[in-house]
Amino acid sequence: MTLNQIKMAIYSIIVTNYYGFKLTKIDNSIDRKKTRIDYANKILDKLNIKIKVINEEKIPKDGQYLLTSNHRTIIDPLIVELATKNSTIFGHWIAKKELYNSVFFGKFTRNGGTILLDREASQMSGFFKDIKACVKDGNSIYIFPEGTRNKTDAPIAEFKEGAQIIAIKNRLPILPVFIRTKANDILMDAVKNPKEQRTIEIEIGDLIDYKDRTLSFEEAYKKQFNIES
Repeated sequence: MTLNQIKMAIYSIIVTNYYGFKLTKIDNSIDRKKTRIDYANKILDKLNIKIKVINEEKIPKDGQYLLTSNHRTIIDPLIVELATKNSTIFGHWIAKKELYNSVFFGKFTRNGGTILLDREASQMSGFFKDIKACVKDGNSIYIFPEGTRNKTDAPIAEFKEGAQIIAIKNRLPILPVFIRTKANDILMDAVKNPKEQRTIEIEIGDLIDYKDRTLSFEEAYKKQFNIES
């Protein structure tokens, strides 16, 4: 590791845990949203990464949705947070058990507004029950439908069926967003040399009706953003 990489790792751990402890004292979605945006700004400002939102006017100002995004890097949730900062929408992220148990990210993940996804669980009824309770409280759900980070050369990896099931079960319109820039390359370069400013573009799509079965969700997503199969 280079000196810059070591410095960034230490900074990220300190800032993440600071905000993780801060979130333990917050019990409402408005302040959680503000805190998550503040955290995202701290990390991305340190990396000297700016977020450019394409079609920001398509983001609803309020309401409840299933926000879906492609996924390549650990900073993707921060990109989404800053892209939606001018909306009152607050979403609980679907988070893997590994993040809940992480020494570095666990406290932030558990307290930032998330729903635990344990893929090793014998049944998923508890997971869907948690989502239903979250939606009943007036929150949206944020998810990466690919299920994990896409490490292939393809623009997106195959979608898991969970996202569409969540939308249908909870009657949530789907708000698709697409991180157009190869954020993994930007992140790697920024860690090595944070002095140079870099920009990540994220595009907002049109709402998808959860009842629309004309196309599969993955096909509808690809069509929105002109992604070739």
